Amino acid sequence: MSLTIPSPSAETTPSASVLATSADAQVTDARSPFEPRTYQVRTFGCQMNVHDSERMAGLLEDAGYVPAEGEVADIVVFNTCAVRENADNKLYGNLGQLRQVKAANPGMQIAVGGCLAQKDRETIVKKAPWVDAVFGTHNVGALPALLKRARHNNEAQLEILESLDVFPSTLPTKRDSVYSGWVSISVGCNNTCTFCIVPSLRGKEKDRRPGEILAEIQALVDDGAVEVTLLGQNVNSYGVEFGDRLAFSKLLRACGDIEGLERVRFTSPHPAAFTDDVIDAMAETPNVMPQLHMPLQSGSDKVLKDMRRSYRSSKFLGILDKVRERIPNAAITTDIIVGFPGETEEDFQATLDVVEKSRFASAFTFQYSKRPGTPAAELPEQLPKAVVQERFERLTALQDRIAAEENAKQLGRRVEILVTAQSGRKAEETHRLSGRSKDQRLVHFSVPDGAETPRPGDFVTVTITEAAAFHLVADPAGLDDYMLRRSRAGDAWDRSQADSCGVPSAGSAPGKKGVSLGMPSLPVRGA
Repeated sequence: MSLTIPSPSAETTPSASVLATSADAQVTDARSPFEPRTYQVRTFGCQMNVHDSERMAGLLEDAGYVPAEGEVADIVVFNTCAVRENADNKLYGNLGQLRQVKAANPGMQIAVGGCLAQKDRETIVKKAPWVDAVFGTHNVGALPALLKRARHNNEAQLEILESLDVFPSTLPTKRDSVYSGWVSISVGCNNTCTFCIVPSLRGKEKDRRPGEILAEIQALVDDGAVEVTLLGQNVNSYGVEFGDRLAFSKLLRACGDIEGLERVRFTSPHPAAFTDDVIDAMAETPNVMPQLHMPLQSGSDKVLKDMRRSYRSSKFLGILDKVRERIPNAAITTDIIVGFPGETEEDFQATLDVVEKSRFASAFTFQYSKRPGTPAAELPEQLPKAVVQERFERLTALQDRIAAEENAKQLGRRVEILVTAQSGRKAEETHRLSGRSKDQRLVHFSVPDGAETPRPGDFVTVTITEAAAFHLVADPAGLDDYMLRRSRAGDAWDRSQADSCGVPSAGSAPGKKGVSLGMPSLPVRGA
């Protein structure tokens, strides 16, 4: 569908700005008419949304926009999530905060895309008439045109498509990181989990051809990346569209043949479709990392049935046993929902039992959110908030203990870390840098006196000296316990800093970017 809705905010906008038809047109009277417009993308939700935001940033830069350096951007884009109940409140709270900002900055535009936009559609413009453009999950590529049309027509633009018009991989991309990248292998989902609204918002699964995926990975590597993460709502069902049930394991093995690609990860698989050939490919392909995110959701077979999760706890635990048999050092993480409708104390105890047996390195734990449009929202026995909260606290306490115990096993081990641009909250005080080990554990490390400081994208090998529930620490005793391997990704980091007129500063955080990537709407355990 494509609708145009008059925007009440237009009355306060100078006509010269409203009728601008170029991406680099004058936005406020205080600026030169040739000064480029600035943008900011704010992301909520899953890794798929994070990757979509990179596409949005790429589209905007391709249209002549530049990342905002200050607090106020000419264009603010919200890439939304609709999975949890507070997603609506988070969006409208952010929009409310920008209302006065926009009133004080004539020519500023606000756009809303993503899953919540696909679901709420006209409601967004009704609740927040100062929004200029609303677009869905199937037409990300329309963003620059909608913004331009909104300025020209002096009207809010709403365009929601019911199916994908262009596969996102063909769109321009502004990557958040030069040393790693996301690669979509499929979009959409064919599962019918009763708690999930994603299939109705992103559609049925559509798979990319293997050659296209490998070509994109090669392009990332050629650009300096040493790590890629393969993305899909259900990556291990990849190939269903073209009739090859072994397609995902073949894709993993093919990644092993790409010279310069040092780390391969993927998310997320589905336990019901997870097969031994994938485990074999993980174990036998050196650059596929010893890390697996396997969503449990519940340890109760009754709740799994009510969720329409087509596996049971015994199958789930069996998969973990097979993975650990082939990859003994694998770190396994998960997703768990607490308080699903009808969940009894016995059901919840079954979840605690499976968590105890699974020994997850970390877990994303969620309180069930009733989402209109999902079958679970209509189920009887919706649980009181107090009951859900109490169970949630018991679960997180258990998982925090297990995570701390599993991390303690890392003490004394030498690990190779891919240095990241982000440092810990106490970095200024501790002078430590940060990175990720092969199994994706977060490691804060110090550089010994006299040693060379790494750049983001370089690799360091150190010995773990401290362990906590959510991170590890490595403080080398001297130069003998610290090894730096400079990489092409570090070189790419230097080039990116030079291109943005920044001064390369090894281990420092990057300059301000236009894409606020990450998952701010999700309370992450073990990040």
